[in-house]
Amino acid sequence: MTEVATDQLQVWVDQDLCTGDGLCVQYAPEVFEFDVDGLAYVKGPDGELRLNPGSRVDVPGHLRLEVIDSARECPGECIHVVRDSDGVEVAGPEAEDD
Repeated sequence: MTEVATDQLQVWVDQDLCTGDGLCVQYAPEVFEFDVDGLAYVKGPDGELRLNPGSRVDVPGHLRLEVIDSARECPGECIHVVRDSDGVEVAGPEAEDD
């Protein structure tokens, strides 16, 4: 998994599976936030929530581990972390190494 350490990553949340547990918000509040519906969404560098289903944001380099841990620990298995270069999921329900 060494390629994950250097590749640009993106993350998105499948709200249909979100349980509202909040681990992601605790791990990486700069990337995840609850909306009024009680579900987690990603937010961009501007701090704005991306409310469209499947919206992706870049993972800041200094939060890479926190975002990956969020995907691995999520009880709803709704967080998807993918490599920007090829779209391969590196953490989340469709990741091969998880």
